[in-house]
Amino acid sequence: MKTNIRIVLINTSHPGNIGAVARAMKNMCLERLYLVEPNDFPSAEATSRSSGADDLLARAVVCSTLEEALAGCHFVVGTSARNRSLSWPVMAPRECAARLVEESVAGEVALVFGREDSGMTNEELERCHYLVSIPSNPDFSSLNLGAAVQVLAYELMVATPLAKSVSEEEGRDLATADEMESFFLHLEQTLVDLEFLDNSQPRRLMRRLRRFFNRARPDQTEVNILRGVLAAAQGRKLSRAKGV
Repeated sequence: MKTNIRIVLINTSHPGNIGAVARAMKNMCLERLYLVEPNDFPSAEATSRSSGADDLLARAVVCSTLEEALAGCHFVVGTSARNRSLSWPVMAPRECAARLVEESVAGEVALVFGREDSGMTNEELERCHYLVSIPSNPDFSSLNLGAAVQVLAYELMVATPLAKSVSEEEGRDLATADEMESFFLHLEQTLVDLEFLDNSQPRRLMRRLRRFFNRARPDQTEVNILRGVLAAAQGRKLSRAKGV
């Protein structure tokens, strides 16, 4: 079992799809299922559609927010089939699977699937290091949730596990998704305090900064240093405001 790989489903509306996902996961030796505000769970229909993967459903973690589902993960990939104005690095399924397996050697990783009808919001995609898109018929590109999970779970199954991570991140305690989100909130507030960021339209600059820091993959010590710099900048701004 690939115990460091989480499959995260956001706001799944049909319990049968949760069961189908559980079946696909168990077929491909995945066991960590996280559900963000499912519409109907637990459900007899989910159990029926899981076709024997009900043990995986019994262990599923139900979360109230995506942040909660990603807590502790140092690498996150979101799924997206739609063309968007959001410019974000995209991987093919095979490349995505190999990277997830590699990153899972160092700790928790997550593969996130959105709502059946609308996928993931831009704000949710911004919490991901990469996106993955499954190639399909451009005239009929919508995949059922269970089918989409099956495709990517298969790629994870056949991806060659590495005995140890060969990435440049080996040996570093990378910042987790929740630590990075706290940093981004601190960064945004500091930029507003310094009057560098227009609080009424913060998204464009913050999106670029998210991409920059996600690409840099800071470790926990580096994030703490950055937050110390932000706190110092806020302190100086307050001192000047008080005339100190």
